[in-house]
Amino acid sequence: MAHFVKSTVLGGNFETPERRILQIYRSKDPENWSFWSCLLTTLFMVSSSWDQVNQQYVAVKKILNPFATPATAQSIFREIKLLKRLKHDNECCSMTVPLWIKLTVKQIISPVDIFISPAEDIYLVTDLMQTDLRTLIESKSIGDEFVPFLLYQMLRGLKYLHSASIPHGDLRPESILINQNCDLKICDLGLPGVQETHAMSYTATRCYRAPELLLTCQTYDEKVDIWSAGCIFAEILQGRPLFAGRNHVEQFCAMTELLGTPSDDLLAKITSQSTLHFIQSLPYCEGTGLSNMISNFDSTTLDLLERMLVFGRNERISASDALAALYLAAYHDPTDEPVADHTYDWSIHERWGSNNTLKMELYDEIIDYHKQSEIRQFVKNWTQSTSGAQC
Repeated sequence: MAHFVKSTVLGGNFETPERRILQIYRSKDPENWSFWSCLLTTLFMVSSSWDQVNQQYVAVKKILNPFATPATAQSIFREIKLLKRLKHDNECCSMTVPLWIKLTVKQIISPVDIFISPAEDIYLVTDLMQTDLRTLIESKSIGDEFVPFLLYQMLRGLKYLHSASIPHGDLRPESILINQNCDLKICDLGLPGVQETHAMSYTATRCYRAPELLLTCQTYDEKVDIWSAGCIFAEILQGRPLFAGRNHVEQFCAMTELLGTPSDDLLAKITSQSTLHFIQSLPYCEGTGLSNMISNFDSTTLDLLERMLVFGRNERISASDALAALYLAAYHDPTDEPVADHTYDWSIHERWGSNNTLKMELYDEIIDYHKQSEIRQFVKNWTQSTSGAQC
């Protein structure tokens, strides 16, 4: 059994392994940690640490009381399952190995390690990203020349997720991580999928919530992420949220004032009668249009934004088509924008057992992760040795 070492980082208590690969997470240079020094919430803590094996900084996310409630355990199980499915290796590999080893999407946060401490807290270890998009927007430090590059990376990651039938469901500036090279990664994938409609409608942050979530429509899909990405895009451009209602009513009214009254087709999909009656009581509105709000940018910028922020999800642009927009022409390369080999099976989340059963399933997932990691390391070493022998 691995020996664990307890440490305190700016008031946050961590319990990390000392043996083998798990011994690498020891704090270093706390005065220089800045953004990741110790992020504390009621659900988790995040700290930067030094990876002594790979000689790099990593982010260590400690999930507090993961089995406190069934909902918390389900969310964590979902996140670990998705992270395993989306884990990737950017090196070419000639052997037949599990699919998650061969993925090539850099825009999805990928685990370096996963483990459970003796206190039954779950730790997720990932590459360290220096900041998030929220921090950059508020600091007004994003130059105009960087905006297309950031949006391109965001959409590239979404294209891969959506091709695997995985909607993010809660895309917001805080879930977009960025490092010092301006590389972008999407995180926080532990939210309910499109099939779990009731729970998902409450998860997305209001400013970035798609109208079909806001209006409690019967069905929705990955297009909710396109709306959120459009809101984030607009916020980067103008430095403030595009729709900033203090509640659902104000949020919807802000949408209609800008985009106009939604079509009857959208209204027909609303399942809440009280919501439907409220909308029907509002006067018809043509909408002022995005061009009047964001007038300092060229036509290619406005064209893409207008195609992302469409009330009807069927008319809303896809991530794949958005990547081909003229605004992103400098970065678009269809041969380097991969899609998943197969879709994610959401049915595994439809049969939740008791909390104890879910705990055992989580343990099994983490054990399986380490088995897959050993295979991945073996293949990597084999590839390197073969390549060296051929030189």
